[in-house]
Amino acid sequence: MTEIEQLLTRVAAQARTSRPWGRPSLPGPVDPAAPTRAEAALGFPLPPLLASLYSRIADGGFGPEYGLLPLLDSPPSGEPAAVAQYLANRDEGRRDPDWPWPEGVLPISHRGCGMYACVDCGTPEATVLLYEPNADEADHAWYVDAPSLTDWLRAWLDGTGWYEENGENGENNDGMDLEPWSDFRSRTALSRTP
Repeated sequence: MTEIEQLLTRVAAQARTSRPWGRPSLPGPVDPAAPTRAEAALGFPLPPLLASLYSRIADGGFGPEYGLLPLLDSPPSGEPAAVAQYLANRDEGRRDPDWPWPEGVLPISHRGCGMYACVDCGTPEATVLLYEPNADEADHAWYVDAPSLTDWLRAWLDGTGWYEENGENGENNDGMDLEPWSDFRSRTALSRTP
């Protein structure tokens, strides 16, 4: 069994034992064509691990904090679907050039207070970013949540994410400093040019 298969097995086991936020139970996986439809709407490919989470485990509802957003369709809880949220964020960023949304950065998990965990689909490792819109300006709203989607999922499984009140050994992870995302300006420069 590959490392990714082992990770998917662990995620599936954890997802089955967690009650999804805003839902009575974990939804089923998306239909096999859903990732392709999502990619067509987005205009870029999903990282293979992210596509596997949706097609093999569930259409959102599991993971850190409020869990993964659904991929294409909003659940009864009213949480937006990842694709719809991305398209809305890109549209809003075009209307407000002071707050551009970077191309290829897909919001995958709502953190509350307008914050989202997002996957940078333009990187081979699928870097996970934290979008914190409560900052004073867009340059200060983006942080590296985890160097890869794999690391992000492992931190959730191991209870070591910065958002955990108590870490693996009972340490308080609250207040961990996240590294600012240094690529924000270069990744939004094209959308800011007239």
